[in-house]
Amino acid sequence: MTQDLRAILIELGITGLIAAALVFPLITLRTIDSFEGLTINARWLPSVLAVALVVLGRFGLILLRYERSAIALAGGAAAMLAAAYAWSSDLPLSKLFEVFLFAGGLFLFARAAIQWLVIARGVERARIDTARADAALALRRAIPLAAAVVVVFVAFLPWLPFSSIYMLDVGILILTYVLLGWGLNIIVGYAGLLDLGYVAFYAVGAYAYAIFAVNFGLSFWWCLPLAGLLAGISGLILGFPVLRLRGDYFAIVTLGFGEIVRLVLINWSAVTRGPDGISSIPRPSLFGVAEFNKRATGDLPLFHEMLGIPFSPEHRIIFLYYLVFTLSALVAIFTLRIRTLPIGRAWEALREDDIASASLGLNRTRIKLVAFGISAAWGGFAGAFFATRQGFISPESFTFIESAIVLSIVVLGGMGSLVGIAIAAALLIGLPEVFRELSEFRMVAYGGGLVLIMVWRPRGLLSFREPSVRLFDRRGRMRFAAEGYAVGDSPLAAPAPTTATATAMTAAPAAPATGGGAVGEGSVVRQKPTGSKG
Repeated sequence: MTQDLRAILIELGITGLIAAALVFPLITLRTIDSFEGLTINARWLPSVLAVALVVLGRFGLILLRYERSAIALAGGAAAMLAAAYAWSSDLPLSKLFEVFLFAGGLFLFARAAIQWLVIARGVERARIDTARADAALALRRAIPLAAAVVVVFVAFLPWLPFSSIYMLDVGILILTYVLLGWGLNIIVGYAGLLDLGYVAFYAVGAYAYAIFAVNFGLSFWWCLPLAGLLAGISGLILGFPVLRLRGDYFAIVTLGFGEIVRLVLINWSAVTRGPDGISSIPRPSLFGVAEFNKRATGDLPLFHEMLGIPFSPEHRIIFLYYLVFTLSALVAIFTLRIRTLPIGRAWEALREDDIASASLGLNRTRIKLVAFGISAAWGGFAGAFFATRQGFISPESFTFIESAIVLSIVVLGGMGSLVGIAIAAALLIGLPEVFRELSEFRMVAYGGGLVLIMVWRPRGLLSFREPSVRLFDRRGRMRFAAEGYAVGDSPLAAPAPTTATATAMTAAPAAPATGGGAVGEGSVVRQKPTGSKG
């Protein structure tokens, strides 16, 4: 026991040293820009608390290793209670510290409870694994229902009592990134191509909308399809020369394309206005029937006067919210439909094995170009919504970090999973808005979250996705012919013939034909015996 205690102390000491080495440059030292110049402020209390949190978390894992589940269970509960008390009181603690304390306590409590069931209650490990498998299956079956509930909630969000202009504005931003994630998912999740310059199509859509709206006076309903069209054309232009590349080389070229677009936006001042950006981007009207301004600025009547209600800036926000929500729904339906079409299955075939797909006669260049064009068009639509939401765009809004965020959304949610990508967009875009006061720790929490996902869920939050083609339909009937069954058979109606039965069927004389030779529903196709004449 003495040796174990010594090993535990050594392990905790090493953990504390590593945590202190990481915390000191990230949290302790803070640069302050003032009239006197740059100064460095040391924050020792948050640093000590962060190191203590890491050491205590490591000690909880050590308790689990030595099967001290009761102590670990009490420690996890105490951590959650302490975090809840600190959150409700006015203690001078960072909200981020309280969040991590509660999350760590919850994780330790759950792990200790499982271990206590295994040891104290004598539950076999096989039963735990079976329970996990059942829970995973139940989660998969509940995903469509949960998604439907979320869609209904999002659809009625503007009319809920706690809704506000700020919440709807954040919702528009989240739905915009959902569009970007679903667009990039076509290239990365379905076609299996790593695109690091997706922000280029986002920028093309935003600038196309702004230029046509400001310089040519076109309305939102003309600029939106033009933005998607030009972004799709830019995707085809990029696709022609680079689709012969593979792996890291393809990713590097797409990264360079994104930087080229950003530099063009900066230097082509005659069109893009350079670093100054484009301002006073017009807002969308109500299908060209009315506008949402307080005072008339054109020939269209005012929305609030047309309905006889008081003016509110929330009207335009609600309309834009439903626009991006409707477009997101159309993109989701289109993506779910195209997966079952030959082009969608060809994307997945290329993702699994490029060479084998080519040997089957698939035109790889054409298939990848279709993926690039559709994906870029969705990015262009998202860029148009970003431009009309902001009212101002500049090249600084389309840097590589935007591509990294969208790619992180796709990887975090699970490549190919529309529901997972939507959840990841809500987490990565919505949570920073909720914890806006912790903006200085945003990248630390962002990186830490990605590391945890790579450790615990390497394939994403929802790595499971519905298959493109099913052998059985919803009624349990077979959609394609299989051994022992004909098309339309149900495996529940009659058991499949065994190997001995199939052999006997093959060796038996062929039954004489009594009809036109058509195979009816529920019949079994019999083979002619080997060596028979006629």
